[in-house]
Amino acid sequence: MFPSLCAIYRERKHFRKLRSAAILVLLASGGALAARAATLCVNPRGTSGCKSTITEAVNAASPGDTIVIAPGTYKEDVVITQSVSLIGSSQATIIDASGLSNGIFINGMSAAPGVGVSNIVISGITVRNANFEGILVANASDVSLTGNLVRDNDKALDVSAGACNGIDTSFETNEQDDCGEGIHLMGVNHSILVRNEVTHNSGGILISDETGPNDHNLISGNFVHANVYDCGITLASHGPAALTAAKGPFGVWYNTISRNVSMGNGTMAAGVGIFAPAPGNINTGNVVTGNDIVDNGATGVAMHNHAAPPGAPPVNLNDNVIVENHFSGNGPDNPGAPTSGPTGINIFSVAPITGTVISQNTFDNEAIDVGFDGPASSEVSVHFNDLSAGTGIDNLGAGAVDATENWWNCHGGPGASGRCATVMGSGVTTSPWLMSPFESDNHFDR
Repeated sequence: MFPSLCAIYRERKHFRKLRSAAILVLLASGGALAARAATLCVNPRGTSGCKSTITEAVNAASPGDTIVIAPGTYKEDVVITQSVSLIGSSQATIIDASGLSNGIFINGMSAAPGVGVSNIVISGITVRNANFEGILVANASDVSLTGNLVRDNDKALDVSAGACNGIDTSFETNEQDDCGEGIHLMGVNHSILVRNEVTHNSGGILISDETGPNDHNLISGNFVHANVYDCGITLASHGPAALTAAKGPFGVWYNTISRNVSMGNGTMAAGVGIFAPAPGNINTGNVVTGNDIVDNGATGVAMHNHAAPPGAPPVNLNDNVIVENHFSGNGPDNPGAPTSGPTGINIFSVAPITGTVISQNTFDNEAIDVGFDGPASSEVSVHFNDLSAGTGIDNLGAGAVDATENWWNCHGGPGASGRCATVMGSGVTTSPWLMSPFESDNHFDR
């Protein structure tokens, strides 16, 4: 049985202390800039020398300044275009963006190409009721989003029409069906999202590349749950926005999705999605590790590509790693990449795919632990996993699966009598297998 959320968070107490210490070091390491920085304050009445709105304080700040925001509700859309820190009061500081585009928009798109905005901290703030994303970050680096509550955003979404009324399609080119989700990083690098709660938006956290490459970000220790229409955490490569004047996609690569809880998201959406849906899309070298991915409407982790016509630019959905995660109670993959039952991990690609590693994961309460559907030149490596009593591997395509050195829920290996996991499809190599679960002393059946 999946442990309670309280148990999960108790187990992570030591990790969180380490992460909090790392954040304090980050905040304290501004060098000469920090030495010159000022601290501004905001409270709802604008008393004691403070501003009455966050926007007033942001406009009055100089690069590197810190803005401390008192508890209260602030009805505004805060736009940030320079280095600044917004520090709230343990989520008692509320930005209510009802009728507005976003709660917080970190906008580096007006900077020189390839420069953006950097060194921004957003911490301890509740962001709710925006028409689109609660927090949107575009063309930025060294951004820290920590300890925020982002909920009940994406209010402009028309579910029946699959449209987001009023969203700016000059740069948000692929968000009409989800309004950008609770937190959206677009063209962002070397940034962290740590210990945020993201809930009751259309989707949870979106990482995409319409306005620039999205790379080397850490998404860790977040509780992403009950986002009702879309995935919990999505890494998606899309075509470039027209305003960039780019002729090809920028790419999503070398991001780490670590130690999050992704639970109960999406009626037909995954706990974590890695998508390169169209010709030329790039989504490579990302790591999904140490997450609890449970009870989502579709597959726990979904990797998809749907179009690779002859002569089109190649797709790069290679070299992604899914390691040391726990999967339980997720749904079947969506109709565009169907699986026959509840599925832990599903990889569907019409383009050749290589370098995918699935290792040291634990599966329970899934009908299919790992599904794969790829062309003949594709291969997936599946090793050292603790598979459940259902279908351990389902290979629906012509690609190969190296599934050696897994625990098949019994000593006898795949398909043995008892509650042993099974294999469906051809092209799956299973021997040798583990004689006991990976976490104990393993002996291989040679």
